[in-house]
Amino acid sequence: MTSDSSRAVWLRQARSYLRDADPVLARLIDDRPAFDPRAWLAQLPPMDLFGALVFQVTGQQLSVPATRRTLARIQALFGGHLPAPAELLSADPGKLREAGLSWRKITTLRDLAERMSDGRLNPDVLSGLPDDELMAELTAIPGIGPSTVQGAMIIAVGREDVVLPGDLALRKAVQASYQLGHLPDQQQVLANAEKWRPYRSLATSYLFSAAFEPAGTPAHRVGSDRLPTEITTTKGEAR
Repeated sequence: MTSDSSRAVWLRQARSYLRDADPVLARLIDDRPAFDPRAWLAQLPPMDLFGALVFQVTGQQLSVPATRRTLARIQALFGGHLPAPAELLSADPGKLREAGLSWRKITTLRDLAERMSDGRLNPDVLSGLPDDELMAELTAIPGIGPSTVQGAMIIAVGREDVVLPGDLALRKAVQASYQLGHLPDQQQVLANAEKWRPYRSLATSYLFSAAFEPAGTPAHRVGSDRLPTEITTTKGEAR
């Protein structure tokens, strides 16, 4: 979106589509008339694609409080911001370990930084790739799995049709909102999300909001405190 007005038009169109496609989402949308699915981005530090991947990898297998503490320590190492590839490569790995990153995560992030520094991966080119090609390029790096890339696609690339089927928080949100008697697996989440296309990112944001904020929460808070940190707590990728 290139302006506030065009974004508003897009949101009206997307909300109308999702209301018609899914009665559960219709209820969630009507309960949150002022919800802005991207307002939470203002709560995050400025991020390019590399920064978003650092953010995502850091939070793998960590609780929300632990993720926040580790990110704060990483930012402190780099003057209050998330590092660029060259900055991360110049940092003492031992200092990154002291900040809370596991050796496996440090290896993953250094591998990513090396590829972005030596030209094997060009962030500008990556950001313009179709979703499946972007996914293939980044998941070729050991320790970066689909959910890590999907989170970065929402945060840094602005993709509007992304769902995170492997994210435990989203699976729990689907279970609660659809009143399921079991925790859905990834395939069930994907199957349910088919009817949300091409607005799966928006649907996902509403589900996170419903799970972590009560209806009627002030618009400036909805999606700002919980969603970005929940996105980073995916299981089973880099350790």
